[in-house]
Amino acid sequence: MIENIIFYVFSAVLLTSAVMVVSARNPVHAVLFLILCFFNASGLFILLGAEFTAFILAIVYVGAVAVLFLFVVMMLDINFREMRQGFKRYLPIGATVGLILLAQLVLIMSAWIRDPQGIAKSTVLTPNNVENTRAIGQVLYTQFFFPFQVSGLILLVAMIGAIVLTLRDRKDAKRQRVTQQMDRKISDVIEIVKVESGKGIQ
Repeated sequence: MIENIIFYVFSAVLLTSAVMVVSARNPVHAVLFLILCFFNASGLFILLGAEFTAFILAIVYVGAVAVLFLFVVMMLDINFREMRQGFKRYLPIGATVGLILLAQLVLIMSAWIRDPQGIAKSTVLTPNNVENTRAIGQVLYTQFFFPFQVSGLILLVAMIGAIVLTLRDRKDAKRQRVTQQMDRKISDVIEIVKVESGKGIQ
């Protein structure tokens, strides 16, 4: 009974915050509602017994992605009024895509209702004495070790590509020169002055 109440509370807050993400006029408020969505989704995953997915969602998305979005929105000087001027023009396309996604979700839910044993069949292979996190680790680092490493390399290449594309050669930029720093003498940067007591520095 308590789990059902908690489920409905998390679900209601999740749906409300998701609507506010789309409808909020202030982009900073939209990102904050997005963080609230992630936290409530993590709570739902904990209720389902997927604690690893819940913590990954809270740590990665809330701690990295959402905070990054927040800083980008706050630092960029974007005129959001001009961006919202074309909202009505693209509203039919967005509504069409939303209806297609809604129809797909309805089809998936109807198929799940027809076969209520589908979840039970999918969880039969998981041993009862193995935790969720350990089971994921065993599968990830044994059967799917090669795809896991390849995905890491792809993300590394994407990160390097983003750095290269955003790196600009500015003439007024100050760059660190390690050789000149190491070759400097102490006498060039530090002056030792012996001050007699009571006279001070002139």
